[in-house]
Amino acid sequence: MKKIVIAEDDVFMREELASILKKEGYETDCLADFSDAGRKILRLSPDLVLLDLNLPGITGFEICRSIRKISTVPVLVLTSRDQLKDELHALKLGADEYLTKPCHKDRLTARILNLLRRYEDRDRFAEIQGVRLDRQTFTVYMNGQSAVLPENQGKIMELLLLHAGETVTKSMLSERLWGTTEYIDENALQVNMTRIKKTIRKLHIPYRIETRRGIGYCLTEIGESDD
Repeated sequence: MKKIVIAEDDVFMREELASILKKEGYETDCLADFSDAGRKILRLSPDLVLLDLNLPGITGFEICRSIRKISTVPVLVLTSRDQLKDELHALKLGADEYLTKPCHKDRLTARILNLLRRYEDRDRFAEIQGVRLDRQTFTVYMNGQSAVLPENQGKIMELLLLHAGETVTKSMLSERLWGTTEYIDENALQVNMTRIKKTIRKLHIPYRIETRRGIGYCLTEIGESDD
């Protein structure tokens, strides 16, 4: 069952949307607290995000931007804002669809179904801001260029992309590479990291791998200040 997260502050609209989607066979989660909304949404592992723009303390634009930094989950904006400039801004930030309220439920559910179909194979890829990794072939794509990574480098890159901006611990890497958290080949890890860094530079990927001494590694955007 596909899961849709609804980010809507109007309780009546939120309940109506949840009811419509449940009748269509979707699982729903509703967000009512919008502090750090992007990360809260992604922790729910949605297949699609239904996003309002006018929210307390934050705009849907900001949420869309934060989601797009670390996820390719489809985002459908549903808002009362009917200005072309708002629609274009949302689409530039990475929203996939833009609908204005009031919206007929059949139109909404048709757009949702269409988006989910388009993203059916998204689990095959790990992607952030133009960097795309095929998780089956470990081919990394950027700006029309590509490079095929050896299996272990591909597994490391996959973890870094899936947890971009967060620390990927050595135990996570060990589990992915060797199937256990009790064995870490530090030398192999260092060699693979060095080679991945070279690939990142070669493809002009706008991220860097930072070492969190004694803990693990973090993929961060170049120019982004440390937390």
